[in-house]
Amino acid sequence: MQGQETVLVHEFVNGVLDPKEAMLGPVKDGGHIIANTTPGCWGPMITPCLRGGHEVTKPVYVEGAEVGDTIAIRIKSIRVTSIATASGNDAPVEGRFLGDPFVAVKCPECGTMYPDTVIKGVGQEAIRCAVCGADVTPFRFTNGYTMAFDGRKNVGITLDQSGAEKVAREGRSYMATPEHSVQNPIVTFAPHDLVGMAARLRSFLGQLGTTPARPFPDSHNAGDFGTFLVDAPHEYALTKEQLAERTDGHMDINRAREGAFVLCPVKVPGGGVYLGDMHAMQGDGEIAGHTTDVAGIVTLQVEVIKGLKIEGPILLPVAEDLPHLAKPFSKQEREYAVRLANEWNMKETTIEKSLPLSFVGTGATLNEATANGVERAAALLGVSVPEVMNRATVTGAIEIGRNPGVVTVTFLVPIGVLEKLKLDQYAIEQYGLPA
Repeated sequence: MQGQETVLVHEFVNGVLDPKEAMLGPVKDGGHIIANTTPGCWGPMITPCLRGGHEVTKPVYVEGAEVGDTIAIRIKSIRVTSIATASGNDAPVEGRFLGDPFVAVKCPECGTMYPDTVIKGVGQEAIRCAVCGADVTPFRFTNGYTMAFDGRKNVGITLDQSGAEKVAREGRSYMATPEHSVQNPIVTFAPHDLVGMAARLRSFLGQLGTTPARPFPDSHNAGDFGTFLVDAPHEYALTKEQLAERTDGHMDINRAREGAFVLCPVKVPGGGVYLGDMHAMQGDGEIAGHTTDVAGIVTLQVEVIKGLKIEGPILLPVAEDLPHLAKPFSKQEREYAVRLANEWNMKETTIEKSLPLSFVGTGATLNEATANGVERAAALLGVSVPEVMNRATVTGAIEIGRNPGVVTVTFLVPIGVLEKLKLDQYAIEQYGLPA
């Protein structure tokens, strides 16, 4: 089938990214993906028939993408459609899952695995097993809130009990849950521990990436959540070595927002671009474990970079989101550097011209994630790990995407190196010609 200029997506996986499943598309190299995404964490977490903790879009085949290539994704637009949502810190409920409450939910009374559910009333006991009627929710809020948004999606405020219960009674409507989504709306729980808290919206995609080389529960397609799969007691268990087949699409990095580029590894034919877990806002680290999951409309543009093999995502954030030290040099700053070089009898040509890249690293801990990001950068750029450490220290930063184990390693990269990797055009498009 010939690639399409635009692929519209409104179908979702059952919680598992499986490279053997048929993909949508294909979309042309240079074409667009427009998706109506469904909310991420909490809704799927209380929907036991979903086997991954999220409900991401069905992957799209990108024409011409082969294993060992990279797919460059421009995030052209993100528009929140939810009117309200709910979130908060979680605690698993023992006896209701097999090893992992995100992946393998078991009814505590009839023992049905991955049971279908029905909603009865509102509150944290409202999700019931369709087989026996038992309370089957594998998670509870330790501290939760219901948040409504203004019409322009500029701000949100957390509601009191009356407002939270009003939203709960019409959950799918207030959350604008897409028609083909099967998740239970988390607003059904009507949490209201925080009342009157105001927050700014800055929406982004918590999930954006390519299909892993083996089946992964969608929320576990990352080096931190993925460690829960190692020697797990359920059917999606894998070995520590097989964890390397992930693509780290579950980043929860708030810089993956409108205007950014995300470069993703191709580990299966066609790449299999998927997205979801849109958040209305999130501070670095997502320290509560969850944030404001929302539905929305996303437009992406995809391009294949032939022969560029990367192990994990690389970001080109919008300039505003760069660490101070990683921002491209201004013309005036360049002049200062030239003047200083002259004082030390150095030629102007010895001063690097550079633009930033942001390497994603993941692991069981923040230390492991940082080491992973540094090693990925060193391998791609063909330099030593200590050199990357030095560059990230004086021309960049290590920033937390998600605690406990997603970071970005950002620093200025010489333009000559970017040219060899065929990344200069993307860096120049994003940040302009280096001074």
